Amino acid sequence: MKGLIKEFKEFVSRGNVIELAVGLIMATYFGAIVKSFVNDIIMPPVGYLIAGVDFAELKFQIAERTLADGTLEAITINYGAFINTILTFVIVSAAIFIVVRGYNDFMKKEEAKPEPAPAQPSKEEVLLTEIRDLLKK
Repeated sequence: MKGLIKEFKEFVSRGNVIELAVGLIMATYFGAIVKSFVNDIIMPPVGYLIAGVDFAELKFQIAERTLADGTLEAITINYGAFINTILTFVIVSAAIFIVVRGYNDFMKKEEAKPEPAPAQPSKEEVLLTEIRDLLKK
């Protein structure tokens, strides 16, 4: 049991696991932000432009059923919510593409930086090297 706990502790303390956890948390909240952006910012004007239609409310009723209390419940295909989800996906994909492209460009610039030229030896070092070489002879 101690070996398992030790192995788990080593696994969790690796940098990759922590980075993965942070990435997952960031992705979750990034998705929530984009979903809010689509539903609250993008879709109302689009719905207004197409005669005030709210995409979230677009649905096709295929049947009705009676509940135990006698009320009717509509059985619907919610294609408006599906349109919202597709639009959210497109916006998230575009945003992630831009972020990854920027990251890749940054990494290329880091790789392209030339190595600094080695420093030229000082006059004392050159003189000491000559003295050493003469002493070897």
